[in-house]
Parts: sequence; C-alpha cells; structure tokens
Amino acid sequence: MNKSTSASQEKRSLFYRLAYGSAVAGVWGVILGVILIAVLSLDMPDLENLPAPGINDTAVVVKAANGATLVRTGPIYGDWISFRATPQSLINAFTAVEDRHFFEHGGIDVRGLARAVLSNIRAGGVRAGGSTITQQLAKNLFLSNERTIKRKAQELLLALWIEQKFTKEQILTLYLNRVYFGGGTYGIDAASRKFFGHAATNLSIAESALIAGLVKAPSRLAPHINPEGAWKRAKVVLGAMVDAELLSSEAEQKIRTEPPAIKTAIAGRNVRYYTDWAESEARRLVPNAHGKSFVIYTTLDPSLQRAAALAVERGLSGEGQRQNANQGALVAIDLDGAVRAMVGGRNYGQSQYNRVTQAERQPGSAFKLFTYLAALESGIKPADRFNDRPTVVGDWAPQNYTKKFNGEMSAQEAFARSINTVAVQISENIGREKSAEVARRLGISTNVSPVPSLPLGTEEVKLIDLAGSYATVANGGHLAKPYSIVEISTLEGEVLYRRRPQIPRAVVTYPVIKDMTDMMASVVLWGSGRNAAIDRPAAGKSGTSQDSRDAVFAGFTSDITAIVWVGNDNGDPMKNVTGGGLPARIWHDFMVEASAAQPVRPLLADAGIYSAAASQATYDEQPVEQIQTAQKKKKRSFLSRLFGGSGS
Repeated sequence: MNKSTSASQEKRSLFYRLAYGSAVAGVWGVILGVILIAVLSLDMPDLENLPAPGINDTAVVVKAANGATLVRTGPIYGDWISFRATPQSLINAFTAVEDRHFFEHGGIDVRGLARAVLSNIRAGGVRAGGSTITQQLAKNLFLSNERTIKRKAQELLLALWIEQKFTKEQILTLYLNRVYFGGGTYGIDAASRKFFGHAATNLSIAESALIAGLVKAPSRLAPHINPEGAWKRAKVVLGAMVDAELLSSEAEQKIRTEPPAIKTAIAGRNVRYYTDWAESEARRLVPNAHGKSFVIYTTLDPSLQRAAALAVERGLSGEGQRQNANQGALVAIDLDGAVRAMVGGRNYGQSQYNRVTQAERQPGSAFKLFTYLAALESGIKPADRFNDRPTVVGDWAPQNYTKKFNGEMSAQEAFARSINTVAVQISENIGREKSAEVARRLGISTNVSPVPSLPLGTEEVKLIDLAGSYATVANGGHLAKPYSIVEISTLEGEVLYRRRPQIPRAVVTYPVIKDMTDMMASVVLWGSGRNAAIDRPAAGKSGTSQDSRDAVFAGFTSDITAIVWVGNDNGDPMKNVTGGGLPARIWHDFMVEASAAQPVRPLLADAGIYSAAASQATYDEQPVEQIQTAQKKKKRSFLSRLFGGSGS
C-alpha cells in the first residue's frame, strides 16, 4: 500500500470518527436539552390561563377633609386600549427604546442577548437582561423580578411560547396594557390619566416619550415627583426614535424644548408625607384590616396643605439657600389636634423621611414653654423680677445667644427675649423635674431627662408632639393630641373605625394658660419672634439649638397652631439662622394665607366655651364593634367610582 492510499484511509477514518462523535454529542445534547426544559417547566405557570389583573390586589384611598382624593395606593388599572386605538407615537417610542427589532425577531433578540451576556460576564453576575418586549411581557405575566439564570431561562422559553401563541399586535397590546408605570399604576391608560389627566388614546409624541421612558425606573422617574428626571429620560427616548428613523431630527429638536404639562396632585406638593402617616395610623387603628382595601377619611385641608408646601419651599429656596438651610418641615393643627397640613420635608421624591412625625430634633428655646408653664403653676408671676447674670449649675454655665447679660428684668421680658440664664434659674428654683413633667403631660412622647440644660431645648422632641403641646395652650389648656383620621371604611362603605365626640381633658388651668398666652404674645409683638407678626393676634416662641443646627418657630392664632423647623438632615450648622429668623418668616408666610378667610379674633377666644363645643367637634377612637351595633352599615359603593378606569 502506497503512502497516498494510507493517508486517504486515515482521513476517512478521522472523518467517520468526527461524524460519529458529533452524532453522539448531538443526541446527548438533545437529551440534556429535553431534561433541562423539563426541569425548567416544573414550576412554570399555567400558560393557557393569563392571570387577570388586580384579582388579589388591595388598595388604600386617602381622602381630604373636603372629600377630595389625596392619593390612592395599590394597583390602578385604566381602560383596555386596543392596538388600533394606541397612538402610533406611543408604539414608536416603546419599540425604539425597549425593543428596536420587535417586529422582526421571534421573541428573542440574539444581538441584544449577546450584548447582555458580555455585560454580565464583565460584571461577574446578572446585571443586564437584553430583554425583548416579549420577554418583558413573559416576566410581567408569569414570573418574578428575581435576577437568576433559571428565571432568565424560563423567560426565554415563555417568550418563544408567547410568540407562537399570539400575533405581534396582540403581544404589544398585552404589554402596553399591563406594564408597570409606578405609583401602583398599570397600563398606558392609567398612566396617561394619572400623569396627564386624559386617556392614552390622546397621547402626544412628547407624552408618549415620557411614558415610554418610565419603564426603566418607574418609581425614581415618576413625573409628578421627579419631573426633571422623567423629562431627561424622555429625551433619551426621543433620541432613540430618531436613531430608529421613527422621528425626524427636526421634530425631535422641537419637542425637546416643550415638555408636556404634568397633572399635579389636588392638595399640592408633598402631600405624601401626610398620607403615608395617615396610612400607618390606619393600620394601627384597624389591625384586622390587613389584606383589605379601604378608604381613609382624614382631616387634611388641601388649601392649607398647598400654602404650607409653598411657604416652606419659598423660604428654603431663597433665604435658606444663602444660609445653608437645606431642609424644612411644617405642621399645622386645629385646636382639638386635627392635623390640617403637614410638610414632612422639602421633596418627597428625594426623601420619604417625615421630619414631622419621625425626626427627633432639638427645639431650642421653644421648649421654654414647659419650663415657664411649670413656673406659673409653682406660683411665679409674669411680672416677677429676675437677674440676667452669669449663672453656673455644677460645671456648666449657660450663655445667651448674644453672649451678653442684661441685668434685672421680668419673667415676661426674659421669655419674650429668650434669655437663657433666667430660664435656667427658674428651672433650678422650681425643680427640673417639673418642666419634664409638664412636657410629658402636654404630649411630648420622647425622653426628656431633667438635666440642667432642659429649659434650653437640648432634649430632642418630635415636631408633631410640639404642635400638640402648643395647641393645648391655644385651646385654653385641654390636651390636643394630634390626629389625622376621622373614619375608615371598606370600598363598599362598611365602617371599620370612627372617632366619636368626647369631652376634652383639661391638663393646665385657665389662669396659668392666660398668663402663658400673654407672655407668648409678647414674643411676637416685641420679642424674639417679631418676624412672625401678622394682621391678627398671635402668640409663639422661637427656638435655636447650639451652632444653629436646628431652628424652630412654634405659634398659634385663635384658630390654628403651626410649627416650623429648618435645618440639615446631617446636622450641619446653618449660617446664623435663628428660630426668630427664617422659621418665623416661613410661619408668617403660611399663616397669612391660612388665616385669610378667618375673622380676626382675640387669642383664647374659644377657651370659655371650648369644653361644650369640643364635645361635638373633638373625636376619640371608637371600636368597630360599637359602630356596627350602634348603626346600620352604610351601603354606598366606591369601587366603580374610584377604580372605574381612571388614575390620579
């Protein structure tokens, strides 16, 4: 046998071995593939039955005192929009930014998937998905948001099944009517109504781009909370539409300069601080309502809420910006404790931390209210004389804000001018524990230890507690515990909870309250709170913590009590901010608008008749069992009116 023949035989033998090996590998590959599909299919959902939206969903509706809906939490679904009724601009926007080859691939975009695999390899884990619209629909319909290889493999299988089961138009219609847009809103119609106030069938190109951009981060980009971020993302969508040749460059440049108008909340900005608090209170009051949908009727006044939000923002964006005061809060309550307005922070979208109900900050001299109330109860009179001089308690020597001493003065003058040395002398004279006891009696829930510096507000308090304490003085000495809820009912009208009238509880005698009110009025008339003076009698107290880390003004008229705080969340000092400065000016700004429709009345105008009036106007908690046995259950249905195809 010659060499050429031998070489030829060896080549054939190698070819046969390779062919045989490939065949064996192919068979085993098919077997392993079938096994893998079987394993992945073990916990796959029922593909023949699409889950209906909202079957097991719960919702909470929070209403203002005038009946206006403040917020709805839980899923909101709009009308079903057919493919033919969907604006072409919306289809173009979604396909351009989410799945450019949607109408070409069979459920999986190989190019996009390859890019995602490379990205994940570089990141050392699952970071990018390369998902098509079909894959996103599969995940939305059947799977969780878990980022695992198994979930991704199941998503691919489901996408292939969906592509076989439905047409491209049907897939896109399913997707657009079920995709999540934030704030509990599902589907393009609910999103359009929530953000723009009209049906999805009337969406403009700019509105379509904004909605399409939300899918990436619906909560962070919510346009009613973060309009700048939402429009920045919408510009990315517009650019993608140009790249995909679905929009001309000329049109894109024009639209970029004309962002759509966002539908604003009824009660103005930052109302979510209040509604979050109301929801938490509702779950405390009706613990057995877990898993149920219900309506919360609250005490919030939308006009006062708007005035409060604007006053805080005006103060912080102007004077506050120059003085390194980056954060603020305001709470306003009625004489009986009903909370009418609450601004828990400057921007709810950036921080949901409620500085009215959650934060504990030093109130500074605003705490002197309790020391002077204790002093009056101990027999000290506003006209009694004290000496503003160097004072030492142990190894501590309190200083006045001006670093100066002013000699002899009355207790009223010392309070009005916020003289620290006199407040400490009084506290030591009557006993520190009496100041702490009065604070607790008037509703301060945080720890207030009887330390020497207690009159200067070095112990931290909550603004909501401080508001209740000042309202207790404003109403003539009856405990004013802040509350937000009047009634809780199911969507069908079954009452779960209701506050009932009760006689208010006196915690300070009227003669003491009268003297204290006169002293507080002098703060506004000629003392440290002159910047808070308005066109009617008002009383209050300023407070500033050490190094201007916290500044507070707390005060009231004959009708309403309001507390204003400014500072920085990280405790950074402000630049020469005192409670009688920026906070007092914010308080003035708010009170001018809040009192505009009220007649001018003297302070404590209702004190003499408050007990009788409050028996009808003040509410206390009433167990659901008493309600259900004392009256017939209401039979009004809110379900269709509140969730009948529109969002807010």
